[in-house]
Amino acid sequence: MSGSGFLEFRFDYSETENMAIGDAVTSDDISAGGHLWRINCCPRGECGDGMEDGKGEYVALYLELISDSKSVKTIFQVFCQGRDGEPSFSNERTLVRIYSNECYESPAVWGWTKFMKRSLLESVYVTDGWVTFLCSIIVLGADTIAVPPSDIGCDLGFLLESDTGTDVPFIVKGETIQAHRAILAARSPVFRAELFGTMSDATSSAIILQDIEPATFEAMLHFMYTDELPEDDQFGDFLTETMQHLLAAADRYALDRLKLMCARKLWNIITVDTFVSTLACAETHNCPELNNKCLEFFAMEKNFKKIVFTDGFMWLVQKFPDLSAKLKTRVGI
Repeated sequence: MSGSGFLEFRFDYSETENMAIGDAVTSDDISAGGHLWRINCCPRGECGDGMEDGKGEYVALYLELISDSKSVKTIFQVFCQGRDGEPSFSNERTLVRIYSNECYESPAVWGWTKFMKRSLLESVYVTDGWVTFLCSIIVLGADTIAVPPSDIGCDLGFLLESDTGTDVPFIVKGETIQAHRAILAARSPVFRAELFGTMSDATSSAIILQDIEPATFEAMLHFMYTDELPEDDQFGDFLTETMQHLLAAADRYALDRLKLMCARKLWNIITVDTFVSTLACAETHNCPELNNKCLEFFAMEKNFKKIVFTDGFMWLVQKFPDLSAKLKTRVGI
């Protein structure tokens, strides 16, 4: 490895409202591995190559090599800063490319024409009109062979989508969903006991689930095969509700990483209106990390003065009496 650099690319997103498709916001120059770089963001995406069909719905993001160099092997990684000021890895993107400004075959600019939907960026990551991209640039030495990130998740995801070799059907609210016993058992100790233990499900031709929604079960399977959450836009206006159900499923099947990923997502999108259901979810399904974050959110004066007048607040303190003392302590009552 020759060297690396890290840049917080922060700009006033509110000023991009009138920008055209293809217009870019550019970062300061950054030195990494003996080369100079800059990051270009097109808040309304790019034109050309059929991208005009996107109608400005996506944010485009690129890393540009600006020094006179060729055959620079580089790993470019980007993730967003959440509204809590912490890095959010839910939409992390990684690119491994050879950059050069001396030959056409290896361009000096690589990145993503569809880095993220504008609607997702605006609803989750824009804070007080500003957005921050956290960018890592790793330049590999000439005597190093660049190894791309693992694609096992893509391969297993395709296996799930294609139904190839499935051997266990689940009947979820009347809908049949196919899966692979071995993968489920490897990922979840609960499924391992159910599918290969002495329980009746181990010999059943089909497993019937009545207390989980098909969309939630499919999202859980997606994680178990790919180690990633589905894209937020798959859930439409029901992102908070789906993440709460998915956290409950992760708790049930002992998927600890998925549970924390759902907790982080719920924290990133929490509002005064979703506070009650989010805290109730954390309390019910033993998620202290999310529970503590919710208490911090409540302690902010501008929040608790609104939350106490929401329809569900009295239900919350009656349903979980221990929370009442915690909430009072947080606001100094």
